[in-house]
Amino acid sequence: MMMHMRMKFHEQLDALTDRLALMCRLAGEAIETATDALVNADLPMAERVFDLNERIEELRGPCEEQAMALLALQAPVARDLRQVVTGVHLVTDLSRMGGLVQHVAESMRRRHPEHVASGEAEELLSRMGRVAAELAGLAERVLRTHDPELAAEIGRRDDELDDLHRRLLTLIQDPSWIGSIPAAVDITLLGRFYERFGDHTVVVGRRVIFLVTGEQLNP
Repeated sequence: MMMHMRMKFHEQLDALTDRLALMCRLAGEAIETATDALVNADLPMAERVFDLNERIEELRGPCEEQAMALLALQAPVARDLRQVVTGVHLVTDLSRMGGLVQHVAESMRRRHPEHVASGEAEELLSRMGRVAAELAGLAERVLRTHDPELAAEIGRRDDELDDLHRRLLTLIQDPSWIGSIPAAVDITLLGRFYERFGDHTVVVGRRVIFLVTGEQLNP
C-alpha cells in the first residue's frame, strides 16, 4: 500500500513537472512570435501571442490545484516537499513570463500599422527577443532534467540579454538619436519587458538549483 502511494505521488509530481515545462515552452514560443510580430509589424502574428498566453493561463489553474492537492493529501517531506513548493512558485514565474510577452504584443498592436521601432533600436529589440526565446528553451530543459549546471547556464546567458538592454537604453538616451518621445517610451518599455522575461528564466533556474541542492542562491 505504501509503495503504491509513493508511486502515485511521483506520477503526480511528474505530471506537474510536464505541465510546468509546457508553460515554459509556450512562453518561449510566445516571445519568439511576439518578436517576429514586432519586427514585421504583423498584426495576425501578434494576435497569436494572445492565444499562446491564454494557453499558459489555462495551465496555471491545474498546476496550482495539483500542487496544493499534493501538499494536502500526501504531506511530503524533504526533497519531495521542496519539489511541490518549488512547483507552486514556478507557476507564478511562468505566468508572469506569459504576461510580459503579451505586453510586447500589445505594444505592437497599439502602433499598428506603423512599426514600434526602427533601425538600430529595432535590431536590438529583435536580438533581445531571440536571446529571450533561447533562455526560455534552456529553462524548459532545466525543468525537465533538473540539471543544476544547465540552470546556472541560464544566468550566464541572461548577462547577454542585460548587455543588449543597456545598449538599447544608451542608444535612445544619446542626444543624436532622432526618434520621437512616444517611440522612446515604447522602446524603453519593450526593453524592460524583454529584460524582465529573462530575469524570470533565471529565477526558474535558481528554483531548480534549490530543488536539487536545498540551497538558496543569492540574486
